[in-house]
This record gives sequence, structure tokens and C-alpha cells, in this order.
Amino acid sequence: MRIVMMGTGTFAEPTFEALLAAFGGDVVGLVTQPERDTGNKRGSTRQTGKGMGAIAAAASVPVAQPESINTPDGLAQLRELRPDLLVVAAYGQILSKDVLSTPTRGTINVHASLLPKYRGAAPVAYAILGGEKQTGVTIIKVTPGLDSGDMILQQALDIAPNDTTGTLEAKLAALGAGMAVEAVRKYKAGGPVDGEKQDPALVTKAPKIKKEFGLIDWTKPAEYIERFVRAMQPWPTAYSFLHRPGKEPMRVIVAKTFLNSGYSYGLHSPTYPAGTLNDEDGDGHSLTPELIVVSGDGLGLGISELQPAGKKKMTAEEFLRGYPIVEGMRFGPEVLA
Repeated sequence: MRIVMMGTGTFAEPTFEALLAAFGGDVVGLVTQPERDTGNKRGSTRQTGKGMGAIAAAASVPVAQPESINTPDGLAQLRELRPDLLVVAAYGQILSKDVLSTPTRGTINVHASLLPKYRGAAPVAYAILGGEKQTGVTIIKVTPGLDSGDMILQQALDIAPNDTTGTLEAKLAALGAGMAVEAVRKYKAGGPVDGEKQDPALVTKAPKIKKEFGLIDWTKPAEYIERFVRAMQPWPTAYSFLHRPGKEPMRVIVAKTFLNSGYSYGLHSPTYPAGTLNDEDGDGHSLTPELIVVSGDGLGLGISELQPAGKKKMTAEEFLRGYPIVEGMRFGPEVLA
């Protein structure tokens, strides 16, 4: 059986390597996104590890990198590979009916959620943001609908309290690689491969995350903001603007936070509005090496790592030495309401 891999970035790499290890010469091609010179060009925002092209070259597997797989040129490149089965993982493009009709045995996708929850481009980030205790991987038959195909295999994975999108995606990539091999073996057995229908009533969406989505809304509860910061790692990263009396707002990346229930400022406090930096005794200095910020539910959210614009990442203690707290100092959007 002729297997063609379609994928881009670190989530796809373990699946590609597992297919090569398990099926060798049956893997006859790779379709992956073109190399991108800058982040301004259209394409996947997935992180790059070894590189799909490098893995293919080491295994002498032909590579196709069309700008769009759905154009006549993209279709022609795919058809030249004469696939029986397409295995997709984080490819980054919606597949047309013409693409899906090309392989003789169909197309399967390695999706990083427990479908039908979190259909879409960013299931890992939305699972963290949603406060899920578990997520997982689902192998589905690809249909024209978004992540709506029948489920061939599904396996759950616990979300650790400190997981970011990056760390959790790495775990799911390894899990999905083994599941992809298991699914392909079902197809290689030659008989029909059955799948379970998804329950439409349980569908939730996980749309693509854009760069500006990383702006922190300090009016949200502390627990939500803590999850949000982890969900935005490693891209686009969570950020805010530091407002200091008499100075221009400064963009700050918030890299690591923690819940600190010991600080409570009261809901919608006029003295401590959301985003206010902690200064309990009013002398212009934080009481702790951690930086405590007032959240929308009146609780303090600790920041342990952050990065001011044009500076390196630093601890809260280092930050406070360079930017001591003064009255009226707070985080928020670039223009405060």
C-alpha cells in the first residue's frame, strides 16, 4: 500500500518518523508546507523541529511543497505520488474534494483532541484555556467537513497543571504517532475500516489563533488568566501593556504566572482596578520578589517571568529592580478605558 504523509511542524514529525519506521518503503511521499522566510507570509504557525523535509531526505522520500494543495499544480504533484492512503497531521490547509478523492483507500487525520470537542486549528490551546483535565488524540477519516469524520481510534491524556500548549502538544504528538501506525495497520489488513460517528450535540470549536489574540484581559478571573498564559505558549505568547504615570505604555510579554490566593483585593475594587501591580503598604515597593497583579475577580495573580519590549526575559525580582512600582502603575490594553 502506497502511503503519503501530509504534515508540517513538530506535531507532524513524530507521526512521519513512526510511519517510516513501521512501513519503510510503503511511505512513498511527503506533502508539506513551503519554507517560510518570515511570519508575514501565509502558512502554518507550527514550530519547526528537525524539519519534515530533512526527515524525508534522510529516508529518500520524495517531497512536494505546493503553495496550495488544492490548486491544479498541487493536485498534480499529489497525483504523481499515486497514494492509496493519505495520513495527515497538522498540514495547515483544508483539503478539497479533489484532494480527498485522490487516494484509493481514503485519508486519515491525527487530531489533537478528544473529538467532537475542539474541532479546528488550535485544539491544544483551547483545551488548556477551557480548563480541561484531559485531552487526547483522535484518528478520524477525513471528510469535507471540518474535523467531522468518523473516529477510528481515540486515546485520552491527562493535562498537567504546568502544561503549556508547547509541552502538551509534544506529548500528544508522540501519542498520535503510535496511534497513526495502528490505524494504518488496519488499512493494510485490506478489509473495511470502521469508525464511530461523532455526536453533533457535543461539538465545540477551536479556531485558528492569531497574533493579537495574546493580549491579556485582566478583567478575567485569575484562574482563567493563568490558563491563558500557558495556552499562548510558545505562540503567540501572552502580553500586556505596562502603564506608568508620565510614560508611554510599554509592551510586556508575560511568560509565567501562578495563582496566589493569599492576595484578595475585592471584586471591582476602585482602589485596586484589574491590572494593578501589588503595593500592599503604599510605599512604592512590592512586598515580595514575585509580582502580584489584581485580576477581575479581585484575586492576585503572580507573575514569575516576563519580558519587557526590547529586553531579555527576566524574573519578577529583576523586573521590579528596573521598574519599581509607583502609584497608578498597572497592566492593561495599550489604551486604557
